[in-house]
Amino acid sequence: MLVAEVRRDVKHLVKKRYAKIAASGGSCCPSCGCGGGNTSVHIGGYSEGDLAKAPPESRMGLGCGNPVSYADIKPGEAVLDLGSGGGMDVFLAAQKAGPDGRVIGIDMTDEMLDRARGAAVRHGFNNVEFRKGEIEVVPLEDSSVDVVISNCVINLSTDKARVFREIKRILKPRGRMVVSDVVTNGGLPEHVKSNPEAWAACVAGALDKDEYLRLINESGLECARILAESGYSEGLPEEIAGKLSSITVYAEKPRA
Repeated sequence: MLVAEVRRDVKHLVKKRYAKIAASGGSCCPSCGCGGGNTSVHIGGYSEGDLAKAPPESRMGLGCGNPVSYADIKPGEAVLDLGSGGGMDVFLAAQKAGPDGRVIGIDMTDEMLDRARGAAVRHGFNNVEFRKGEIEVVPLEDSSVDVVISNCVINLSTDKARVFREIKRILKPRGRMVVSDVVTNGGLPEHVKSNPEAWAACVAGALDKDEYLRLINESGLECARILAESGYSEGLPEEIAGKLSSITVYAEKPRA
């Protein structure tokens, strides 16, 4: 278990890193799949059509999957993106939710929020909103959204169990979660897992895949299953090469 000091260091470094990314349009961790630029975005599963629909300034390549493509978002639905960054997934979801729907992005980094809000104004997205907040304490009411998405963000949290409990809280009954994230296959060395810099780089916070699914089930969400999975190895240190994967996971809130 991480001590409180390490938890504080992780949050500080994550905010610092993503503030820098927002200013530069760079990447969080090229070797683990959330690198910047169109090449990395394609690795995450986005098509040319997806790229064309998103404001250019939102295409930062920070994801490790394409949760919107699996979420089956319907016109009129309310959608929440946890850790929305530059807003790419919010903008893609907004086009599926349509004018009668709404999509909210939550991010704790002011610089990312400024970037996403600016893109929304410039490109005329009227059904989106970007709020400041942390994914462990989401600033939304109970049972208020139909869909929760997230892309390569939950691994950055030092309290993932709380994140999944929050997702259950804010979903409407029979609402669904579709998240893409980094997980491990067999765990990471202890000195990597306790390194705040490695946490901020989307590596050290990755849980073992089975543990990740267990936390989802223990939160009260049900029907958890992996929809897509791909491995990472290129460019990683030898001690963790082949131990990281991206998964896209579905789960839903039980009927009340």
